[in-house]
Amino acid sequence: MEIDPMRSLSLRVGSRRTDRKAQHQQSKDAEVGLKSSGKISPDITMKIIWKKGFIRLVLVAGILWMLLILAALLFQVWTCQSSVTFISGICQKDSKVFAMLDIMGLVPKPQHRCSIPVLDDPDAVVIPEGRTPDIIPKNLSYITVDDSVEADSKPLFGGHQTWAQRADSFKLNSTMKVHCGFMKNGGGDMDPVDVNYVKRCKFVVASGIFDGYDTPHQPANISLRSRKLFCFLMVVDEKSLEFIRNNVTVKEDSKGGQWVGIWRVVLLRNPPFDEPRRNGKVPKILTHRLLPSAQYSIWIDGKMELIVDPLLILERYLWRGKHTFAIARHKHHRSIYEEADAIKRRKRYARPLIDFHMKIYLYEGMEPWSSTMKKTPSDVPEGAVIIREHTALNNLFSCLWFNEVNLLTPRDQLSFGYVVYRLGEAFKLYMFPNCEYNSLFILHRHTREHSSVIEWVKSLDEFRNNSTGLKESRGGLGLWTPYPGDLDSVQLPIVKRTSPAG
Repeated sequence: MEIDPMRSLSLRVGSRRTDRKAQHQQSKDAEVGLKSSGKISPDITMKIIWKKGFIRLVLVAGILWMLLILAALLFQVWTCQSSVTFISGICQKDSKVFAMLDIMGLVPKPQHRCSIPVLDDPDAVVIPEGRTPDIIPKNLSYITVDDSVEADSKPLFGGHQTWAQRADSFKLNSTMKVHCGFMKNGGGDMDPVDVNYVKRCKFVVASGIFDGYDTPHQPANISLRSRKLFCFLMVVDEKSLEFIRNNVTVKEDSKGGQWVGIWRVVLLRNPPFDEPRRNGKVPKILTHRLLPSAQYSIWIDGKMELIVDPLLILERYLWRGKHTFAIARHKHHRSIYEEADAIKRRKRYARPLIDFHMKIYLYEGMEPWSSTMKKTPSDVPEGAVIIREHTALNNLFSCLWFNEVNLLTPRDQLSFGYVVYRLGEAFKLYMFPNCEYNSLFILHRHTREHSSVIEWVKSLDEFRNNSTGLKESRGGLGLWTPYPGDLDSVQLPIVKRTSPAG
């Protein structure tokens, strides 16, 4: 007799279910029997004991760790606030106790971002009347022609500044005339339509893209008042302009001006330098030369997206504290020698050129930063955001800062602290916390990695002889012009890294 296939399958499934129920019932009966007889297998007993003991151990360890953290934090607060000098010294960063607490993870770390104490309403910001008076210098002018250079010498954007002229430029006087880029026929030219446009710019947000490794990022949270008050200028070279046109929409107005969203794109023709990094320093540092009508400027690097209204930034970092120059502290470094070490370690520039740069500064008296020796909170800025009023002294500082970038390496964070040191107490600046700096913008990645042939220099002789064609023809003049001092005897200080991430 044939059996229906579906019925056969149903019988098999039912049989398996019956077997499983029987097995479950047998194990349940066995368990009940063990309980009723009062006998449990020794193996099962040990497993239960170990399981409960492990759970208790974890709970006790967690409670003890939390109590240890609380005790350490309370101890740190008490020692730092103690009136006894010996006890309060324990909380110093160079103390052994502080180092032990840091290794154990018991030292609170600074926040990457923090709230900025800005006003809520840009319309409520009161713009100061007039400008900060100039004291020293009162009259600042610029050298635009090298009179002492041979007639057949090639014009340079930064000029042929001598070491003697460099030394004189740091001597403050009521009337001063210094090198400050934009030498006649040296490059860095703007189109006439852009020259006419920037004449109307009193309040400026400026940025720049060179060598085509960024695209403009539109600022966010910009009030209607700031849109009317500020010029948003994006300075680019021809390579970057072509890259931008291929990736975002560029519109042209009736007068020939080019726009990407809120940004007015300003083309800088005839790039001043071979090295793109130096070209980027022209609008960044010499903003007052590129935009001579500007009274206030906020510089942001091209890879950044501004997310705070610029009026609120000026009110917070300049007007509220009556400052004229504001820049953030570096996140990790305070000493330029530590910053130089990090640049070499990360292969961000040729090592022998960085060492030569630092030897000059050490020879000229620039000591490593320390809290006891220096009045500024750091010698190393986070230079991607610069907020300034264009006073004569600030303009002089920018010129001297640029001249260091022009003469030596384009790593401007190394030069910044040196110029502050040379100008002394005459130049006052506000260095705000790095966590606030990180709350002003959103950082975007470059479209590609930046590099140049100069980074492959492995020795000073190779650079000076130019046997491999690595020497720049228009910048870094101080690196291959004989320095009027004995640098062979200079020993760079041993760098102690204060941050593993730095």
